[in-house]
Amino acid sequence: MNKRMDRNRLNIGAYILQPYARTEDHIRGIKENGVDFIVCMGNDREALDLFDKYGIGAVVSGVVPGWWGGDGSNAGQMAERNPLTRYEEAAAAFMDHPAVWGIDVGDEPSALDFPHYGKVTALTERLFKNQFAYLNLYPNYASVAENSAQQTVNQLGTATYDEHIRQYCEHVGLDYLCYDFYLYSLTADRDSFAGVNRAYENLRVVADACRSTGRSMWIVLQVNSNRPEEWISKDQLRFQANTALCFGAEAVTWGCYTAGWWHNQVLDDKGEKTEQYDKLKTVNAELRAVGDAYMKYRNVSTHFIGFTGKYAPESVKVETKAALNTGVFSGVRMEDGAPLLAGQMVARDGGGKQALYLCNASDPWGDHPTEGTVIFATDGSPVRILTAEGAITPETVDGQYRFRLPSCGGALVTAE
Repeated sequence: MNKRMDRNRLNIGAYILQPYARTEDHIRGIKENGVDFIVCMGNDREALDLFDKYGIGAVVSGVVPGWWGGDGSNAGQMAERNPLTRYEEAAAAFMDHPAVWGIDVGDEPSALDFPHYGKVTALTERLFKNQFAYLNLYPNYASVAENSAQQTVNQLGTATYDEHIRQYCEHVGLDYLCYDFYLYSLTADRDSFAGVNRAYENLRVVADACRSTGRSMWIVLQVNSNRPEEWISKDQLRFQANTALCFGAEAVTWGCYTAGWWHNQVLDDKGEKTEQYDKLKTVNAELRAVGDAYMKYRNVSTHFIGFTGKYAPESVKVETKAALNTGVFSGVRMEDGAPLLAGQMVARDGGGKQALYLCNASDPWGDHPTEGTVIFATDGSPVRILTAEGAITPETVDGQYRFRLPSCGGALVTAE
């Protein structure tokens, strides 16, 4: 599609830029932080001019009628409240701007509104020639229907999350699927892996849907926190992003850059940088270090290696392997048996080259940072390894490659 976002690269976004943070210094700071686009941006022409100057995109809210599923009490009412004529009127009044990449058409709708959303998104992409329609979905911890289709006070509008995603794919023709998941809002219990496994399950369901329908996977993650006394750490940012890449994510968006919801944003309510600014800048730079090479491949499957004992992903409905063998790569594992998440990938150019995106998943809470050794062999193909530090040279011992990978860290291993 002829749109302004460069979909050939790994895109990094952030939610919300309040008016108090729209000076040139602030917008230059967005670019320096490694953020490509802002979601829920106002149609502020002066700020958009600065976006264009610094090569930042905007997904603009308020251009077309808004919609948010909320607690589900408005489920099934979108067609009546937001008829298609309102979108046609909005498009007729819209003045284009080169910084506007997308048009925000809503957030977290019920499946009861997916049929109408199919019409809305198709119409929006037809009317707004240079923009894509932006729609974000609930995570799997949203509430489900308990009784019948007549029950509307629920969020998903379906009996299961799998069905919610299936109906989205059936009714909405967008070529990506975007959802939010705020892992560190789920529990304060650092000994519990229930929230982590729920995050893995959500990734699995969405990744499976994207693979089967040929869509890109986009994900919204948290840089802020729902408890004012807590600050998301660099390792927690790394864990969220690197596990998403193991499932094939092609756009990572952080909530929130300025005040939007919750606490401890990247900028405070006076527009000053908080400690989250440098944390996010570091992690975004790490994603950039692997992003160009990563996007030359597409994800075909994701494997859980060494997920035993307390790490066992019982709710994720996946098999845990002692080591991964793909035909090109073999014996892929952590030397000490720690959990290693592996996204299996193939070259987009059809040449058949394989790659793995790996994440050391031993410390999802970021409480006990460690470093482990990844071990693997190949079928004779030479390898290239990219980490947050750039290209590294692995050790070779007894025909096996070995390299160090910190907890929560990611690495792209390609068979050249």
